Amino acid sequence: MTFLQQFPSTTRRRLLKGAGLVSAAAVTGSFPIPAIAQTQEVTMISDENNGAALDALRAIASGFSKEAGVKVVINNMDHEAHKTAIRNYLVAGAPDVCSWFSGNRMRAFVKRGLFDDISDLFEKENYKDVLGATANAVTDNGKQYGLPTGGTLWGMFYRKDVFAEHGLTVPTTAEEFMAYGEKCKAAGITPVAMGTKELWPAAGWFDQMNLRISGLDKHMALMNGEMSYLDPSLTPVFDQWEAMISKEFFTANHTSFGWQEAAALLAQKKAGMMNLGAFLRSAFTAEDLPQLAYATFPVLDPKVGHFEEFSVNSIHIPAKARNKQGAREFLAYFYRPENLAAYLEPGGNVPPRNDLPPSKDDLVNVAVETMKTVQGTSQYYDRDSDPDMAQAGLVGFQEFMAKPDRRKAILTRLEGTRKRIYKI
Repeated sequence: MTFLQQFPSTTRRRLLKGAGLVSAAAVTGSFPIPAIAQTQEVTMISDENNGAALDALRAIASGFSKEAGVKVVINNMDHEAHKTAIRNYLVAGAPDVCSWFSGNRMRAFVKRGLFDDISDLFEKENYKDVLGATANAVTDNGKQYGLPTGGTLWGMFYRKDVFAEHGLTVPTTAEEFMAYGEKCKAAGITPVAMGTKELWPAAGWFDQMNLRISGLDKHMALMNGEMSYLDPSLTPVFDQWEAMISKEFFTANHTSFGWQEAAALLAQKKAGMMNLGAFLRSAFTAEDLPQLAYATFPVLDPKVGHFEEFSVNSIHIPAKARNKQGAREFLAYFYRPENLAAYLEPGGNVPPRNDLPPSKDDLVNVAVETMKTVQGTSQYYDRDSDPDMAQAGLVGFQEFMAKPDRRKAILTRLEGTRKRIYKI
């Protein structure tokens, strides 16, 4: 996904302070919505792991219920469990609204006819005017099948007080990163917190390294099944990664740690940095949160452009929803600037709309400024690639981090999977 100028300097109004409350403008009729002909409830399945964001979502649902006279029932699932459950409930027992991911993960369900075309809602609400490039993330063959919610800019998060205490500096090159790692080890802290129990954090590390060594075009060629996993261009990626593993730069026994447990190690000053999105803030107390800072992943090849991982979540209407009209009206209400802002603020997500209220979150502002310099973005390994290929890759990358000596066998296996899936 090539990044277009989504965040012009003239549209820097961002998030609303104080999640969990629907503003007065939302209930006074500033943005009136039509009444639903029949008093039906709207059901939603979400996968929100952030408690404050879930409270905000429930408050928005309550505000909609008062305004439209329609009850909204929110069933919240564990994020990881939802990845499996959605494959079943979209086929049988679909809700009216559900959370998911944009990009190829969305398109996989679109191809199966499981997400409703909501281009009519886009046109009615003029969403393309305020979304810019992020509209592409929910578009397939010129039609829209969802609304982008929060964007997550991946990078290297760290505690400012830990860096100050140990005299650490943010590494900006491969050489600086290796020196940083040795200094962390000498200070008795793990250079990089890593938990691969859920698999995907290891793939996130691969993405970051591949973008900085191979570049965006080759990375996306791999994601699209157009490049072999045995291609020589991947050799330096795994060489550098293996060097980091051999120096024990990552959390020991990382396969036993979930990402939240690994993030807790960062919060507890037991690790120097962590590669993830700003949602790792959930591991920090309110008192410690001001110490959390963001840095871009180090440059590994200065000849390669500036590309970043920018994942965009989304919200959809299943094709088999019972109350599609009610779902559209709820989405229009949810997507009002003040409501969307209240939902996004607790997780530190980069807003997709360019007309949201100002942000009070420094991490959001840093992400917005960083995106202005980015030459292109990928979404994330299991969002950019075929779902079956992604699952094989997630397993393979975790295995590589645990047993790097198995590299040849792992990549050979992934190449066999690629040929089978893409019928090569």
